[in-house]
Amino acid sequence: MSRGERSMVPEPEFSSYYGRPILKEPTWKTPDVPLYLFAGGLAGASAVLAEGAALTGRPGLERVARLAASGGATAGTVFLVHDLGRPERFLNMLRVFKPTSPLSVGSFVLAPFSSLSALAAVSVVTGRLRGPGRLAGLGAAALGPPLATYTAALVANTAIPAWHEAHRELPFAFGGSGAAAAGGLGMLLAPAAETGPATRMALLGGALELAATQRIDGLGLVAEPYREGPPGRLMRTARSLTLAGAALTVAGAKWRPLRRLAGAAYLAGSLTMRFGVFEAGLASARDPKYVVVPQRERMERRAKMGV
Repeated sequence: MSRGERSMVPEPEFSSYYGRPILKEPTWKTPDVPLYLFAGGLAGASAVLAEGAALTGRPGLERVARLAASGGATAGTVFLVHDLGRPERFLNMLRVFKPTSPLSVGSFVLAPFSSLSALAAVSVVTGRLRGPGRLAGLGAAALGPPLATYTAALVANTAIPAWHEAHRELPFAFGGSGAAAAGGLGMLLAPAAETGPATRMALLGGALELAATQRIDGLGLVAEPYREGPPGRLMRTARSLTLAGAALTVAGAKWRPLRRLAGAAYLAGSLTMRFGVFEAGLASARDPKYVVVPQRERMERRAKMGV
């Protein structure tokens, strides 16, 4: 269209057949699923932190992290089963292992992790079963990173635009968020003299989470739900809490009240981020433009390339 001409065609409205959404909105429950995402990240990273504390002779930090790993896995299982509706549905997922299904893989990670982390926690609390407890702790630590990040693959392996288009960034966001939460809990509850590894884990995890969510913001149109509306407010709050945790960590390096406050900020930021990601996915499923516009852009690129 030449300069000065006025289009006679109205701007397109992104609607769908008979007002129905193009994608079916996930039926996953709130707050069950966001809490499940948070608990898995906390548990997985705590198992790694606990093993590091055990190897460096920090019994107070090890105790906190072992209990967090076991408690997080138990809570995550409860949230998952409640979302599924019946316990046997979770057990049915363990009947067949499907490498192509993130939910199947995650179930086969969560089940042994729960048992191993529980045995390690019982050993630390009671002082018994030292040998089996150490082996269980090592096993839980090996399964910790997959547990902390597989939920990112789970949500990204859907057609929901805000999740699917961020499939490269979400594992780093979830992994970093889990590390920030585990480190924050250690800073909050472990003896002051033993919080060094927890502080470093929280700082590094928070930095990774912030970098990954910043990259998500640069994904174009499909990133709008992460920036606008209630999900946008949740994501901004999560960033502010994580940044506050980092600032308090640096400012209060030798003052325990500030370290505890920093730990609480890391935990709150991690939890809020999971709710923000979850709500952003639901918002992108409701609006047809997040499906239609990227599809048209891909078709235009292919046409230009002659594909």
